[in-house]
Amino acid sequence: MAGAETWQQSIQRATLRAFDVSERTARRGWRSQRRRVSRWRSQLFLILQVAVAGGIAWWLAHEVVGHEAPFLATVAAIVCLGLSFGQRVSRILEIAIGVAIGVFLGEVFIFFFGTGVWQIMLAVAVAMSVSIWLGQRTLMAMQAGLQAAAVMTVLPNVDAGFNRWLDAVIGCTVALVFALFVPTSPVQKPRIIAAQVLHEATGTLRGLAHALRVRDAKEAKASLARARASEEELSRLLEAAEEGMAVVRVSPFLRGRRREMSQISDLVVPLDRFCRNMRVLARRAWVSLARDEEMPPEYLDLLDDLAQVVDECASELFAGRVPTAKVRDIVAVGEKSASVTVYARLSPTVVLAQMRSMTIDLLELCGYSYTDAREMLPVVH
Repeated sequence: MAGAETWQQSIQRATLRAFDVSERTARRGWRSQRRRVSRWRSQLFLILQVAVAGGIAWWLAHEVVGHEAPFLATVAAIVCLGLSFGQRVSRILEIAIGVAIGVFLGEVFIFFFGTGVWQIMLAVAVAMSVSIWLGQRTLMAMQAGLQAAAVMTVLPNVDAGFNRWLDAVIGCTVALVFALFVPTSPVQKPRIIAAQVLHEATGTLRGLAHALRVRDAKEAKASLARARASEEELSRLLEAAEEGMAVVRVSPFLRGRRREMSQISDLVVPLDRFCRNMRVLARRAWVSLARDEEMPPEYLDLLDDLAQVVDECASELFAGRVPTAKVRDIVAVGEKSASVTVYARLSPTVVLAQMRSMTIDLLELCGYSYTDAREMLPVVH
């Protein structure tokens, strides 16, 4: 009887484990799909932009210019627009020059040597060498080699070679027009990403405060993982800021927003420092709980205050404003950090130091220099 009960209990435990595993797998799958949808939505405008530009380039080359199969027009438009804006103008020129070099040298080799294995190898090598000598640009060299080979194998005659170069010029021109006149939200995008970084930081700080209060090391470790995930968002912010500055410099419709874009670009460095300090704080909080150490309650209250002011700064950015209106609140947190008791233990000392550093980062976010921001905070007694 006892053996039967043991067998039934084993079956029940196995069933529960299987159910638990399947439930966790389903949750992970759902989170994965949500991330994929979010990633697709963030790139949807670029996808549509590239698709429309590729179609227009083909239509111009086929219907207006009269080329029978102008596939290079579409390819050139897609390659150019598929890059971040900061690279588009230079890459468009690289492609155009590379195609011109490749087509010219391909035609020269056909005229003097004909086509064949050694002719193709020599033409590709010479075309790439000339491109590297002119500008040491990898994309230009690759395009030169590709077009030299294509002219000698696919279109081995002068007229087709010139048409191929003209198709590339059409595609590059369409890409340039789209890049200048249909930019991908150059000013709003980096500001929104910066606001999202601060909003996510708010959740991380509040999660750490709660984990320290209830002494939950697992929750602290989850908050640490959340803090480390900020690196990806910061990379997106840097790319978006570079793209935005490139747009406002070149686009005739957005030059008046150069000052606004410059202010947003200035957020990148202090935000990066803020997130680095937050990761150090999160790691120390987790280590403290793993070692069964106590954090002073006044430090946890200070952490709550810091999270609140970070949340308010995020709201300012979401509203399209640099959070200068929150300077007084940020300084108040700094003043409070100077009046708490300093303990002769490593974990509380590190947590307090990181919170003060993050306060300085927030002041830099508002436009103050590091020296001025540091002087705005009282010295710890």
